[in-house]
This record gives sequence, structure tokens and C-alpha cells, in this order.
Amino acid sequence: MGLNERRKIKELQETTFPERVKEIEEITGVAIPYEVDWESMADDAEALRFIDNISCHRLNMALRVICADQMGKEAVRDGLKLVKLKNVKEVAGMKMDFSGGVLEMHCAYAQGTTGMFSDNAIRQLLEQKL
Repeated sequence: MGLNERRKIKELQETTFPERVKEIEEITGVAIPYEVDWESMADDAEALRFIDNISCHRLNMALRVICADQMGKEAVRDGLKLVKLKNVKEVAGMKMDFSGGVLEMHCAYAQGTTGMFSDNAIRQLLEQKL
């Protein structure tokens, strides 16, 4: 891991993710933390560059739709406890699961929009299991 990757991880840990958690709290009424597998992207500057847009932004867009009413907000507050993110190298390794209050997304971040789950896919998964 080079200096630029370490700088980006520090920025994500200290600024980007705390801001996204705050945004989730504004949308849902509760702060839902992120757990990031930093090792899976430590040597991948492109993955680090895209993680916010590909996972955090898409999740927040999905949550805005789900939490459009009080019932949706309550379902998210009661059901979603943690968001786990992991980088995979290839699109074939992507997966998304929601169980036990944990939304887990394995995305091919360095692939840009090809390696992401859409906000509609995230919303549909959450709505099915909340």
C-alpha cells in the first residue's frame, strides 16, 4: 500500500464515512455504522476512489425511498444495524446479502458503475427482508 492509498483510507475513515453515517441518521433517524474491509482494497487506488459513490451514495438513495414514510423509517431503524463493505477484483465475485441486521455488499469498486449494485437493487433487497 502506497502513500496515496494510505491518505485516501485516512480521508475515508475520518471524513467520508462519518459524513455518510450522519446522512443515514438524517434519513432514517438512527446512525447505522459502516464496517469496511480495508485490506481488500488497500492496494487498489481505483477502488478507494469509487467506494463512496458506488456503495454509500447508492445506499443513501435507496434509504431515502424506503424512508419516505414513517413505516419505512421504523422498519429500517428496527432492522438495519450495520453495513459491511468489501472490495472484490472481478464483477463475477460481487454479492449482496441482508440478514441478521447486516447489509453486506461485495462490489468490484475499481470497475466503476459496472462493479456496483444499483440503488434500486439495494432498495429491493432491503424491502424484501425488513
